Amino acid sequence: MRPQNVRSRHARVGQSTDNYGRKHRPDYVLLTLCMSLLAVGLVVIYAIGPALSVTGNVSSNYYAGKQLLAIALSAVAFGFTSRVPLEHWRRLYKPLLILAGLATLFALVMPVNPAYPAHRWVRLGSLSFQSVELVKFAVLIAAAGFLAERMQKLELADFTKTFKPLLIAVLVLGIFIAGPQKIHAQSDLGSMGVIIAMLAAMAYVAGLPMKRLLQVVAVLAIGAVLVILPSGYRRDRLTTFLHPETNCQTTGYQECQAIIGVGSGGMFGVGLGRSVQANGWVPEAANDSIFSIYAEIFGFVGCAVLLGLFGGLFARFTRIAERAPDDFSRLLVVGVLAWLSVQALINIGAMIGLLPLKGITLPFISYGGTSVVFVAAAVGLVFQVSRYTAFVSPRVSNEANRRSGYDNSRNGRRIRGAYHPDFSGR
Repeated sequence: MRPQNVRSRHARVGQSTDNYGRKHRPDYVLLTLCMSLLAVGLVVIYAIGPALSVTGNVSSNYYAGKQLLAIALSAVAFGFTSRVPLEHWRRLYKPLLILAGLATLFALVMPVNPAYPAHRWVRLGSLSFQSVELVKFAVLIAAAGFLAERMQKLELADFTKTFKPLLIAVLVLGIFIAGPQKIHAQSDLGSMGVIIAMLAAMAYVAGLPMKRLLQVVAVLAIGAVLVILPSGYRRDRLTTFLHPETNCQTTGYQECQAIIGVGSGGMFGVGLGRSVQANGWVPEAANDSIFSIYAEIFGFVGCAVLLGLFGGLFARFTRIAERAPDDFSRLLVVGVLAWLSVQALINIGAMIGLLPLKGITLPFISYGGTSVVFVAAAVGLVFQVSRYTAFVSPRVSNEANRRSGYDNSRNGRRIRGAYHPDFSGR
């Protein structure tokens, strides 16, 4: 399709074409890496399905079948978000936030499963939906739009117009998502940490003054202490993290078993269908603890391959962010990068004893439809941005770019290979 046809089509659907150049081939390497990670997760869940079916009293293919359905739904979500123009997503942030808020409130009033006492799921019969995943997606779009608007109006350093709204948003989210179970909150400190990381990464790339960012970090650190200390089970998790070997039969059981699983894999792993830890030894073997099971099955070499896939994926995100056509799309990509990388870091770090244990899934790998679908939806946005990326040659100096009206930096924070809206050289 010729450039003028693309631009006229965008004009018909109401998308501004000022910030978007010629549509070109998207980043299929990104898509390949995501599909590879989903395939790895499906193989692991299929391999441990017979062991999980014994305790769940279901067929041996039950978990693999549900994960396959989740992957099919994620393909639909990916296709939808990658095709709807980004300007439409930017305008839809209010309905998304309202929907996420209603889902969160609905989860708070739903009866809880005794095995999972936190108010995190909306349950409709045999179906369940984890509202915090929708919250992450809505916050991603809303924050990118908000910060891009502040950048356009040169109001990033304004406390009233920028910092105050962000702090209020973090406070409200913290109450409902990270609050303790006794006030019927979701008690999901891990997901709240991911959301804060998303906001912090986008704020930094947007160019918020470092002094303000450090002030926010200090406030959040104090808030984390106030959230952890009054909660008995959170104090136990912190104590277990510091001395896991002294609590292996009580509060540190999951962490000790996870470390045993990782160590049991050796260099090349025990092989598919031979996992011992999946037979009821590691709690949440298909969800939070799936990296431990993966390490047991595939060993050190398999873990290196998995980390390589994640590293390649995050490198593609970085490459797309550097070449994004405008501020909104760049902040979107940075938010998705922070979302998935921090979530993977928390999950893997907990399984190998480097971080306290948190109930958070490993993106693409863990069993669970809600997580897989919304991660795919977020990646769909990045895939769409990759259709409009541009590149400033490293041989072109910043001084030359400034003379032509283009700059590779934001408040002194240089973005390597930053976007260049002039597509005449393509």
